[in-house]
Amino acid sequence: MTRTHWAAVVAVVLALLFAGAATVASAGGGGDSATAATPTADSADAGFARDMAVHHQQAVEMSFIVRDGTQDEEVRRLAYDIANTQANQRGMMLGWLDLWGLPKVAADREPMAWMAGDAKGGHGGHGGTGHQAEDGSLMPGMATKADVERLDKAVGKQAEIEYLQLMIVHHNGGISMAKGCVELCTVGAERDLAAGMVAAQESEVALMVDLLHKRGADARS
Repeated sequence: MTRTHWAAVVAVVLALLFAGAATVASAGGGGDSATAATPTADSADAGFARDMAVHHQQAVEMSFIVRDGTQDEEVRRLAYDIANTQANQRGMMLGWLDLWGLPKVAADREPMAWMAGDAKGGHGGHGGTGHQAEDGSLMPGMATKADVERLDKAVGKQAEIEYLQLMIVHHNGGISMAKGCVELCTVGAERDLAAGMVAAQESEVALMVDLLHKRGADARS
């Protein structure tokens, strides 16, 4: 089994472990998350949960790959934090979909279609902002299959640079998606989660840019 496949297996296990606890916590929460109408399959709430779960899965996978590819403790610690955080959040979002009785995969809907309904125009569409994912979907910041394979083959400093460059783009895409949920989602707990993602990932982007500079590299545009 390759490092990429092993990382994917570990990520799935992590997500499933967190999903159970997250589901219980979300179901018992108060506020508008408990009193609002159950989101529909084509709502921003459901679309964000589905798409961000896929987006997070790739971040977890890439984080486990770089932990195998370098012995640098600073990068390994960052990768571990990202993997744990995003596996936890992924479990929460999948748990909400279960609570709402909605499918985790919507084959009849285009990825990111939920953002196209933003009446304010700030997040309408996603053309040109994403990468082709392994399943053919297009989401902001997603690494291509070739990107992940290149990371999987890299070692040492090169692995660190590849990871940081890919993850900065990935985080910036995730920030755009999370901002869309803050504006469009109706479930309070989900909006709060999205707002937390924005703050945390913006902070991590700043850290990763600094780590790249220490290695004589720059972020990709």
